[in-house]
Amino acid sequence: MKITGIRFERVFAKWAFEGPLAEDRLLRPVDIYEDFRAEGPYFPVRTAGQKPPYEVQSIFMWVDTDEGLSGLFGAISEEEARIIAGQLAPAILGENPHAVERIWDRMYRLAIHGRKGQTMQAISKVDLALWDLKGKALGVPVYVLLGGPTREKNRAYASMLGFSAEPARAAERAAEVVAQGFTATKWFVRYGPADGEAGARKNLDLIRAVREAVGPDVEIMFDAWSSWSVPYTLRMAELAAPYRPWWFEEPVLADRIGEYALLRRSVRGVAIAGGEHEYTRWGIKQLLEAGAVDILQADPTWAGGLTEMKKICALASAYGVPVIPHHGSFASAHLIASEDITTCPIQEWLLQAGWRENVFLKHKLLPEGGYIVPPNRPGLGIELDEAVITRREALALS
Repeated sequence: MKITGIRFERVFAKWAFEGPLAEDRLLRPVDIYEDFRAEGPYFPVRTAGQKPPYEVQSIFMWVDTDEGLSGLFGAISEEEARIIAGQLAPAILGENPHAVERIWDRMYRLAIHGRKGQTMQAISKVDLALWDLKGKALGVPVYVLLGGPTREKNRAYASMLGFSAEPARAAERAAEVVAQGFTATKWFVRYGPADGEAGARKNLDLIRAVREAVGPDVEIMFDAWSSWSVPYTLRMAELAAPYRPWWFEEPVLADRIGEYALLRRSVRGVAIAGGEHEYTRWGIKQLLEAGAVDILQADPTWAGGLTEMKKICALASAYGVPVIPHHGSFASAHLIASEDITTCPIQEWLLQAGWRENVFLKHKLLPEGGYIVPPNRPGLGIELDEAVITRREALALS
């Protein structure tokens, strides 16, 4: 079997969704500047005056072979598609699609100036399509090829990006997800050092409200998205201690590994999580060697695909650091199902993004009772639902 082509389509559908979208946004590193700090929440299907059903669109990629089988992955960005078609294709076309290690290495060496960021994210998407193809060719789910199953279902946590951080509204939403069966929930803070002590108190109000809403047995986590500082994180850990958060996520800028390590040594009672913005086994190895994180959050759709994530999980297990992948949806479901429960204990589920990405799919990947059942179909289990797709367009990359 040989790879004969790579193609991309922009797929459109109508989304008859009535629930909350973009009630709030997360704190961002760039919010130290007033013009950025003034920006409001954003969601890709909601514009001023628009009502459901929303028109939504995503780009999907097929890796085709001379035997008629194709690997599928999506959604991907237009920039990633351009990188794949314009830079990576010579490392892919004509290759045996089963040889995922060889193709990964060819892509990595060809794109040596793209070891991180969008180029590595593009490499990740190709790798995931190849695993989908491999699973289809062999007639088994990807988690079987990766070494699983290690469990029947993955425990999931409700990740509340886009939901209001106003304490009363957050408490209401937190109680709702617990009623749905989730045993852990993560919230995104809105205030950082530039907002002073008043902002810290507002963050604490959110933490307190979520804890009081979910009770003592549900785990709560808070994401600062690289926007706090070391002193600010230490202050928030002190204030939040009575409410027992499981972790603070990305408290400082991703490249400040020494600051992560300092926080990990200094903070008591709250784990330090990070790694979502790190790439490949080499980047992750720096975090582990520095003792920078209690919880590693590499993303299988960014950090190098499943081929690389298996290496990352092996590294992390040697250091005794659990891997809780950043989102990853289908890819994370298969990865987690292939790893032991101490290495990958739980799966993130971004509710608003997850609702949207399932619009296009025949077989939905959605939590039930706080758990995600990995797809039991050959490959990744991604299949477009022609019944809901309103139109498809070949992606013009010229």
